[in-house]
Amino acid sequence: MSTTSLVPGLPSPDRSPRLREAFLAAAFTADGLLDLLGAPAYAALARSETVPALRATRGDGVLDTLVRLFLLQRPVAYERARAALPLEECLADGWLVRDGDGVRARVDVRPYGGPEGQDWFIVSDLGCAVGGAGGAGGQGEGVVLGVGGASTTLAGITVRTPVSSALDLGTGSGIQALHAAQHATRVTATDLNPRALHFTRLTLALSGAPEADLREGSLFEPVGEDTYDLIVSNPPFVISPGARLTYRDGGMGGDDLCRSLVQQAGDRLNDGGYAQFLANWQHVEGEEWQERLRSWVPRGCDAWIVQREVQDVTQYAELWLRDSGDHRSDDPAEYAARYDAWLDEFEARKTRAVGFGWITLRKSGSDSPSILAEEWPHPVEQPLGESVRAHFARQDYLRTHDDAALLADRFTLTAEVVQEQVGLPGAEDPEHVVLRQNRGMRRATKVDTVGAGFAGVCDGTLNAGRILDAIAQLLGEDPVLLRDRTPQALRLLVEEGFLEPVRS
Repeated sequence: MSTTSLVPGLPSPDRSPRLREAFLAAAFTADGLLDLLGAPAYAALARSETVPALRATRGDGVLDTLVRLFLLQRPVAYERARAALPLEECLADGWLVRDGDGVRARVDVRPYGGPEGQDWFIVSDLGCAVGGAGGAGGQGEGVVLGVGGASTTLAGITVRTPVSSALDLGTGSGIQALHAAQHATRVTATDLNPRALHFTRLTLALSGAPEADLREGSLFEPVGEDTYDLIVSNPPFVISPGARLTYRDGGMGGDDLCRSLVQQAGDRLNDGGYAQFLANWQHVEGEEWQERLRSWVPRGCDAWIVQREVQDVTQYAELWLRDSGDHRSDDPAEYAARYDAWLDEFEARKTRAVGFGWITLRKSGSDSPSILAEEWPHPVEQPLGESVRAHFARQDYLRTHDDAALLADRFTLTAEVVQEQVGLPGAEDPEHVVLRQNRGMRRATKVDTVGAGFAGVCDGTLNAGRILDAIAQLLGEDPVLLRDRTPQALRLLVEEGFLEPVRS
């Protein structure tokens, strides 16, 4: 049962099914927007550039009206709105308000395509949906954002196996809760901001999703000792000199909020459960960032930490000063003072750069946990949820198989792996051979002749030891020595997902 009530000044979700029906009837969906606006104007909206979309919606069609109302925040004539919507209900419930002879929207509503083609709608503060008319700059400290790049990244990397319970911590406008509702029997969503919980309720209702258990409070405090099969969070991870904006600044010093979130997650996970976060972390003078983050991992959990980007402290400060609209200040001295405050904060904490990436925990209960912290700025193919699940399954396999067991097993080459030979044109032999994944993380690894030959014949028929014996005979090598020196390379190919053990 939800511990929050309706928030004054925001729409009521009670009759949202009628509004949803009107949206679907008008093709106010992700696909419908693309058809109406065309790809260039649709892409421009993602950059908060509205002129192309305004030009594309100069007609008097129902879809033109809805786009202007809810995405572009333009008032429309009363009769046009009535042709598109159950207008009196929308006015009574607070979705719209009168504006002279017309009406205007009170919230952003962004059509959002679900992973299986569902027509969903993300509700947020005016101007704060990706593709809406504006951004967070100049909004109040409790502003609630819509779906953005970070939101879709987290949704894409989340493991989507069926679970009994899921927790969306710091739910915002409810994007992660909406995704979780598709494969979790029970969804709990928390946020420090009561307005965010109300927006989550609107998002779920307008998307036709089951209600969530909504709880107000910070971090894990609202859920007490409850445990979950899946925990997801796109938290207020920005490392800033103060908590000016609830949606981005957690109010803790440095990266303490992300550290606390990760460290406390282990006790809230059921056995085999996953906790998946986006995070920022400091690169501190005299410390390796990998070791620093490994120290965050709770006992009994495996972890996969992926650093996607690093910014020096000036780039980082400028990014978030732009986000809050401070760069548009009429007072240059005020902007300079705020910039100084960011740099003072970093200097005091000996921070030379800030990393951004993903942290995934899996409650394995192992006494020898697998903790991988790596930098991967290269392109990946979303969704990655299945790749994340497979990564931890491979860690379980490698942890329970010594070299002898490895050589006794059979393997197959993962789908979409190709071989590249690199060398001078016309040379008899390549300088080196590269195996490359065309899906998922899109890794590449250099292999020697043995590794290339091994991967080329892995079809699950012969065990690894017999394949190595055949390679030794072809190369004129001692098969015993080849068996002794190969398992380490074989482990790496399994760990990185180039080879999959055949499950008997």
